[in-house]
Amino acid sequence: MKALKIIILIGLICVVVAAQAQQRGVQAGQASPPGAQRGAPPPPDPRDMGGGRCAENPVNCKDAPRPIAGVDSVWMEDLTWMDIRDAVKGGKDTVIISTGGMEPNGPYLASGKHNFVLHANCEAIARKMGNALCAPVIKLVPEGDIEPPTIHMFSPGTISMREETFRMVLEDTARSLRKSTGFKKIIFIGDGGGNQAGMKAVAEKLNAEWTDTVVAHIPEYYTYNEVAKYMEGQGIKTDAAKSDHLHDDPIITLNMLIDDPNSVRWEQRVKANKATINGFSIADKKKALELAKKVVDYRATTTVEAINKAVAAKSKASR
Repeated sequence: MKALKIIILIGLICVVVAAQAQQRGVQAGQASPPGAQRGAPPPPDPRDMGGGRCAENPVNCKDAPRPIAGVDSVWMEDLTWMDIRDAVKGGKDTVIISTGGMEPNGPYLASGKHNFVLHANCEAIARKMGNALCAPVIKLVPEGDIEPPTIHMFSPGTISMREETFRMVLEDTARSLRKSTGFKKIIFIGDGGGNQAGMKAVAEKLNAEWTDTVVAHIPEYYTYNEVAKYMEGQGIKTDAAKSDHLHDDPIITLNMLIDDPNSVRWEQRVKANKATINGFSIADKKKALELAKKVVDYRATTTVEAINKAVAAKSKASR
C-alpha cells in the first residue's frame, strides 16, 4: 500500500510539472499552433531577412531601412546585408569574383601574393565601373597535384585545390550570388595561370544556362607581359642580365606594395639592403607607390574595357 501511494504521488507531481511548463509557454507567446509539434520551428515568413525573424524585430524585415549609415566599401564582406541590398537597388548589378592562390613566391613575397594583388585591383576595377561589388577573393585554387606533388606543391605553405573542387566552388559562388542578391552580371578574374581554365569553363556553362544573366571570364585581366610593356614607358626598366631568378618581378611587387607594404617585406628589405627585384629598386617608397598606382590603374582600365565588351557581346547575342 505504501509503495502504491508513492507511485501515485510521483504521477501527480509529473502532471503538475507538465501543466506548469505548458502554462509558461502560453504566457511567453510560444504556444504551438493546432496540429503542430511542440518545439517545431515557426513557419517561414517571406519577410524574414538578415538572419532573424521579422516578427521578432523589425530590422529583420526585408524592406526595413538601415538603422545606421553605411560604409564606403565595394567589398561585400565589409558590408551588411542591408548595405548590399541597397547597393543593388541603387544600380550595382555586377559582382566580380576573383581568384588568387597560396603558393611560394621567393624569400620576400607573402604566400598569398595573388590575394594581395586582387585586393588592390578588384577594388580599383569596381570603383572604375561604378556599378560593381567585389565578392570575397577565392584564395584557394589549383596549385599542382597533391599526391604525388607537382608544381608548387613541393614548397611549404602551398594549398592546392583539385580542378573539380575549384570549379564547384566557382559555380556555387556564382549561383549563390545570383539567387540571394540578384546580380545580373557575374565576372570572373584570376591572378594566376592555373586559375584560368576553370573560370573559363564555369563562365561558359552558366552563360549558356542563364539567358537573363551575363557570366564572363575576363582573360585580359591576366596579362602581366602587357602590363610590363606599359610600365617600361613609365620608368620601370629591367635587365635580363640582372634577373634574380625568383618567382617575383617588379610589377607584382609594386602591385602588392600598394595594398600592404608588409606583404613584400619592404621595411625588412630596406634595412637589409635587399630592396630590389631584377635590378629595380623599391627603396624609395614614395616613388615606388607612385608607380604602383600606375600598375593598378592600367590593369583596372584594361579589365573594365574587356568587361564592357563581354557584357555587350552577351546583350547582342540575346537580341
